[in-house]
Parts: sequence; C-alpha cells; structure tokens
Amino acid sequence: MVTKLDLAQDWLPRYTGMPLEEFGDYVLLTNFRSYVHKFAEMFGCKQYGESRPMQAATNSNGLTIINFGIGSPNAATVMDLLTAYHPQAVLFLGKCGGLKRSTEIGNFILPIGAIRGEGTSDDYLPHLVPALPSFKLHKFVSEKLVERQLEYRTGVVYTTNRRVWEHDEEFKRRLREYTPIAIDMESATIFVVGHKNQIARGALLLVSDLPMTHEGIKTQESDAEVSSRWSEVHLEIGIESLTQIDGKGEKIKHFQY
Repeated sequence: MVTKLDLAQDWLPRYTGMPLEEFGDYVLLTNFRSYVHKFAEMFGCKQYGESRPMQAATNSNGLTIINFGIGSPNAATVMDLLTAYHPQAVLFLGKCGGLKRSTEIGNFILPIGAIRGEGTSDDYLPHLVPALPSFKLHKFVSEKLVERQLEYRTGVVYTTNRRVWEHDEEFKRRLREYTPIAIDMESATIFVVGHKNQIARGALLLVSDLPMTHEGIKTQESDAEVSSRWSEVHLEIGIESLTQIDGKGEKIKHFQY
C-alpha cells in the first residue's frame, strides 16, 4: 500500500530537483523565484529546480528556501510534501493587499489568523476550524521586526483563490463586512494544512498594494517598485528569524489533538 510519506518523499525531490537529504530543519516558503536566487547568492549555495515546478536551496546553517508558486493549491501541495521529513518550522514570505486605512504599502503584517475563503483548506479540516499560525514563531518574528524598527501590523487576513477580483464590487462589499486587515492567496491554506500535518507555521506578509481603491490596484510598475524597495529586507527578516529561533526563541511544539 502506498502511504502519504512514500508519496511525499518521492515527490518533494521530484518537484524541486533537490535531494531529500539536503532539506533543512527550518524552511522559508515564498512565491518568488527572485527570493530563491537572492538566497543562493547570499550564501553561495546551490540552487535547484530551475526547470521544475518549484525552486529550492539550502544554506550551510540548514535553512531551506522553496518557491512553490502562487495560490492555495500550490501552498497545500508544498505543505503536504514537507511531511517527507517534518521540518521544525515553516515561515511563508508573501505579499498581500492592504485593506485598512492604517495599512500602507511597505508595511509588514504578521497575521493572527486567516479567513478561509480559498476553499482548498476545506479538504483538510472542517471549515469551522480556525486558520491560525504558531504563536511562538510569530512572537519571535515580531522581535526581529522591532529590532529593525520596522512598521508592522497584526490582524486577520482574508485568503482567496481569486486572483482577479478588483473589478468586482460585490466581492469588495463582502470583504468590508469580514473586516480583514489584508488579502492574500496562501496564508489560510498554509496555516490549516500545517496544523493538519503537525508542522509549526507562520507568515510574514509584505503589503504590496491597496486594492480597494482604484489608484491602489497593483500594476507591473508598482509591483516592481515594491520589490526593489522592500523585498531584500523581507527576505533578511525571514532568514534571521529562522536562523536564530533555535538558539534564542522559545521552543516550538505542535500539540497533537
């Protein structure tokens, strides 16, 4: 009989091109090839998977980064594949759209929870189960942000499987009723599938646009500007957090129910 572990151990290297034994105990997840390129550049480590669905690299400290693509199905897939060896913690470095007046482009958001609007997570746990990050992981990431004197917000994000919705006034009306601080496409899925798979997980989101206003909708030009100004520090905070948490942070433990 084929088990989930059999599949994950075969498919994680197949999707990334990186041998299973090279994956580290701490994992950064991202939507961006550029983050993997920059990581490999910073540490002089080999990058795998340029022709694969996912790209990955691991530095000498045992920190791995994986670009899994965009959207909740891909987020669920990578969180399932990581059961091949169950890392100590996973931190998602993604972008989001700010929905509150207090949220500005370039702010960072540490979600305290996510609304499960994407549907994918319903295949893992009943819809009434909240999508939550691992508190101790977020607590440590917040300390790294404070050390750098960076603006950040906390709050609930709305995760959707829709990428093109900015034209839809009815969708935006519902968003206002839900009162989230931001919108993205992966956080709820990562939180729920991580919970299901007993993997500590978190998300550090960079506000890249303000999609509730016409002038705030993301364009190719505006996204390039956000990336050039803030993506490097975004990646650096993720690296610092997962590199130092084992020695300086509280022990993270996922309790099985």
